[in-house]
Amino acid sequence: MKVVVTGGAGYIGAELCAVLARDRRVEELVVYDLLERGHYGLFMGPKLGKAKVRFVQGDVLDSRRLEQELKGADLVYHLAAKVITPFADAGSSQFEQVNHWGTAEVVYAIEAVAPEARVVYLSSASVYGQGTGSALSEANPSPRSAYGHSKLRGEAHMDRLGDHRQVVVLRSANVYGHGRCMRFDAVINRFVFQAHFQGRITVRGTGMQKRPFIHLDAVVATLASLVDNHSLAGTFDLAEQNRSVIDLVEALRSPWPDTELLFVDQHLDLMSLEVQRDPRLAGIQPVRTISMTDDLRELAGKFAW
Repeated sequence: MKVVVTGGAGYIGAELCAVLARDRRVEELVVYDLLERGHYGLFMGPKLGKAKVRFVQGDVLDSRRLEQELKGADLVYHLAAKVITPFADAGSSQFEQVNHWGTAEVVYAIEAVAPEARVVYLSSASVYGQGTGSALSEANPSPRSAYGHSKLRGEAHMDRLGDHRQVVVLRSANVYGHGRCMRFDAVINRFVFQAHFQGRITVRGTGMQKRPFIHLDAVVATLASLVDNHSLAGTFDLAEQNRSVIDLVEALRSPWPDTELLFVDQHLDLMSLEVQRDPRLAGIQPVRTISMTDDLRELAGKFAW
């Protein structure tokens, strides 16, 4: 089986590729990434696996290169994206270029050279905007950020593919946890870093705003379980739990009781979003029983000192 992972050197992609390379069903693994974020953790040990792994430094806006690399693919994971905190609007033109039009180019290439390929697209819960989101109840997405809008437009391109083949769209919650290619702009990862090394956590707004979260291991396990799943198709929510920012701070106070809390723009009542675990992913998305505090301790244990 030939598997292509766009964004394969990113925070989620690097962990997924490490799992896929050990899967005996994967004979050829193409890691397609621009390396724009400067992530090189994928290229360091431990060794990946026995699959034939090939890295391609390519842009999702490069239609010719995409067609070359996607030709004959059996499964495509489209993870490549311009990513930032869910409600941010900075760099809106880049979101539009990479997340919207880049996804369009991936879809065009799949249609042209990979007629049998199954497709998994990692979208974002930010397409819901605020309030409560649910793919199961078919709640109408109402994004409130440039990032959310761009991911929703990417979904629209995937919908076109879904008329002719198996396509799975996963609207992921905020991801946290240790990986080869860490992201410290993600709120939980950032809080752990601040508490561990700086002794101070910076909270914007009142702290009452809620966000849906999911651990990196759960995201990767869900994606990897789709390698040989030929029945699942449609749009799903990929979330584990909803936490307010204050909830996260309280979870941090156990490992780091002396951490100072600094509020910025505390008068602002920032947008909240809650997304529940999707029951349709039962048996595909793993059930993790570890507590948030233990998750935070585990992440801190990966630091050098």
